[in-house]
Amino acid sequence: MCSVAIIKTNAPFQLQAHFEPTGDQPKAIEKLVQGIQEGKRHQALLGATGTGKTFTMANVIQQIQKPTLILAHNKTLAAQLCNEFQEFFPENAVSYFVSYYDYYQPEAYMPRTDTYIEKEATINEEIDRYRHSATLNLLTRNDVIIVASVSCIYGLGRVEDYEAMAISLKRGDIIKRDALLRKLTEIQYVRCSQDFKPGMFHVMGDTVEVFPPSSERAYRLEFFGDDVEEIREIDPFTGEVFESMEEVYFFPSKHSVTTPERLEIAITEIEKELEIRIHELQQEGRIVEAERIKTRTEYDIEMLRETGYCNGIENYTRYLSGLPAGMPPATLIDYFPKDFLLLVDESHITIPQIGGMHNGNYSRKRTLVEHGFRLPSSHDNRPLKFDEFEAMISQAIYVSATPGGYEKIHCTQNDFAEQIIRPTGLLDPITSVRPSRIEFWNESVHTIAQKDAFHQIDDLTIEIENRIKRNERVLVTTVTKKMAEKLAGYFSEIGIKTKYLHSEIETFERIETLRLLREGVIDVIVGINLLREGLDLPEVSLVAILDADKKGFLRSRDALIQVMGRAARNSGGMVILYADVMTDSMEEAIGETHRRRNIQEAYNTKHGITPTTIIKKISDISSTRMTATYDVKKVKKDAIPELIRELEQKLQIAVENLEFEKAADIRDELEMLRREREDKKKA
Repeated sequence: MCSVAIIKTNAPFQLQAHFEPTGDQPKAIEKLVQGIQEGKRHQALLGATGTGKTFTMANVIQQIQKPTLILAHNKTLAAQLCNEFQEFFPENAVSYFVSYYDYYQPEAYMPRTDTYIEKEATINEEIDRYRHSATLNLLTRNDVIIVASVSCIYGLGRVEDYEAMAISLKRGDIIKRDALLRKLTEIQYVRCSQDFKPGMFHVMGDTVEVFPPSSERAYRLEFFGDDVEEIREIDPFTGEVFESMEEVYFFPSKHSVTTPERLEIAITEIEKELEIRIHELQQEGRIVEAERIKTRTEYDIEMLRETGYCNGIENYTRYLSGLPAGMPPATLIDYFPKDFLLLVDESHITIPQIGGMHNGNYSRKRTLVEHGFRLPSSHDNRPLKFDEFEAMISQAIYVSATPGGYEKIHCTQNDFAEQIIRPTGLLDPITSVRPSRIEFWNESVHTIAQKDAFHQIDDLTIEIENRIKRNERVLVTTVTKKMAEKLAGYFSEIGIKTKYLHSEIETFERIETLRLLREGVIDVIVGINLLREGLDLPEVSLVAILDADKKGFLRSRDALIQVMGRAARNSGGMVILYADVMTDSMEEAIGETHRRRNIQEAYNTKHGITPTTIIKKISDISSTRMTATYDVKKVKKDAIPELIRELEQKLQIAVENLEFEKAADIRDELEMLRREREDKKKA
């Protein structure tokens, strides 16, 4: 047994797809690849909705053959991208890295009310496993794609320590079993007897079983005296053996680990800063704050000495990492080689999100430091500043239908690859601007007994009824939650099957509502901002934007283009903007849509393409069934409760990530396990 420098495998990226690049994709791929080969640091892929930007990104990775970080602005989109790239690169390491908190309340203090809020967090073990798997892949392989949220710019612990403390074990190694157990404890593994979870090990005579945090499987180490006689990969719940191994690596159970030598130095430095800080507060006459910081820090020091870990250990990042004050924290990006490729999805949202992380964190931490809850060095526990993030970029491609200011500043016109043609031949939707109160009646379009002035809702109702007759669906966007609820209620009262969506609707209910829309159980969804990026609903032929002339983020040029794009999956796609004034945002959005549509029509005419609506399978949770990946009869009785808890967590993740089939599979496994639990109770 020894700690070693890991030798990476060097397998190539192998893109697997049953289709070839078409439309604008070949030209965009060639331009982006050429730009990377020429050493361009910033490029942009300006791709209209539905043009296959993800496939273009995959082809770029295939040709460049570099470890790649793909940034998305939320967990759901990151999960969708991760699933797509796993399908494109099934032989390569595609990992998911997002915040592992199901619930997170940061430590805070409110001086005005003298209220201290202790840090509270619920860690999702499944996502933690994904995170460990991502760092393991980066340290052991070169064919790695990590799809991450902006949580990747937060401190993660020094990669040098994480790698140096890894344990390498080979069959035939001569080691003492107790020495292995001490080493596992040093890298934050916990010994257990029954509740076997990731990051734990247990001992049964001459057998040690270790459950790494990066894997769904555990490893059984069988000793004969001091010889490692056998290494087997096993199911941690059933004990079923999958295969024998020649060698296995155990990386630390937590990313924030450090060597014993570094820990001793860190404790000494923390004690020095504590002494200085106590003196400063006493000199200022702040006796309460001085006593507070003394008590809290001394407790943390004692925990570090005894266990090598303490709650809030991230606040001692400066000393544990050995970095000078003010230096950028070590993050996931440090695990990448220097020349990695960065792809920023929906960059118009993701880039500003990265830029806003640091200031909010600093303001909260400053209050804690001033009132004796944390040492000043805790400021070094922070996300990267934007300029620090920017300095770590070797080469980047920004992907968006509506690139933002940052992309436009850093990319010249020649750095933009435009992707407008859809492989399906579909066109950008027709746009129509109508006043909120219509003072005339067009007999050729509508038939109604009363032919005087009528409201935008009356006009929209007729348009919706026309779509229902054609078995098509409608999305309506409003500017407030209250208006969305009232409008959905009105449509329901007059017999139109309608539901509303906004941020207060539970995740699973949102998924179910979208599925019901696609199936035709409901005809209309009324929403606010949830109907923008990331929705693929080919049955939708009409998008109606109420109060399109209102000023604000939801009615900016880019937001309007994104909303209008929801009608671009249907050959009869149309967008109606209800407004009394033609704003600059509306004019620019409509102009861009018309420009794209003209290019698409010309391409279709030249190549004899007839646009056809996308046919996409509807995932029906109620009809999906599967058999468990293991025999539930073989699961030990005392392991069933823990396995049920794990599957419940997986179910929640699948629901959040809109993975209908996976959620149904997990649900069925849960049902089988619960039945087995009841059967074993009766027995």
